[in-house]
Amino acid sequence: MVSAHTLKAQRRERLGSRYAKRDRTAGRLPAVLYGHGQPPVSISLEAKEALRFFHQGEKVFTIELSGEGKGQTVILKDLQFDYLGTNVIHVDLARVDLDEEIVANVHVNLVGEAVGLKKAGAILTHPITQIAIKCTVRTLPDHIDVEITNLDMNQEIKARDVKLPGTFTLASDPDAILAAISEIKEEVVAAEATAVEGGAAGPEVITAKKDEAGAAGAAAGGDKGKAPAGGDKGKAAGGAGGDKAKAPAGGDKKEKK
Repeated sequence: MVSAHTLKAQRRERLGSRYAKRDRTAGRLPAVLYGHGQPPVSISLEAKEALRFFHQGEKVFTIELSGEGKGQTVILKDLQFDYLGTNVIHVDLARVDLDEEIVANVHVNLVGEAVGLKKAGAILTHPITQIAIKCTVRTLPDHIDVEITNLDMNQEIKARDVKLPGTFTLASDPDAILAAISEIKEEVVAAEATAVEGGAAGPEVITAKKDEAGAAGAAAGGDKGKAPAGGDKGKAAGGAGGDKAKAPAGGDKKEKK
């Protein structure tokens, strides 16, 4: 059963990121209240109190607006975080009736010690921590317990395996895995075997490349030995210099005179 805590709220007369930042600096949490055919209302909550309830997994609250006598039942629809994903900077709240049927995410609490964890190399994974259920606001639970005591090696518990009360309906993917036990020993051995194979193959390739490089260098060195580096360059330089010798730089100037 849901326990609706009361959150006191104030209307936000000035909107915009600059004023929202001022509210957060003053210990207030900006929020918007909408739903049930009524116009959206920008409000602010006492941040410390509201966040404490949010972090505890509570979703249904009674909002008391300053200056208005009657409280409104609301459900937490969305939390917006800062760019680092650490601090809540804005909240969306939707008006609801206690007997209204809704779809909401509920935290999954794993109960018991799985028998499979007693085996060497076993590891428990918990891929999904929430499931979506369809129920009335009044009966919305804070969490759902999932028994894992009989979960053995290479077994898993899916969303379809969770026993829900008669009035609840599963709204999540029925094949979503909530808990599973697998063996990591095989993965480690396979990784080590791959590393050993890679290590044995590596030096052979490198050696082969070095031998090929050495052979190429020897061949290149032999050619250089037959034709010294200075030989061709000398001939080329000489040839170029020969033309210059036949026609000295000063020759043309003397002829012009």
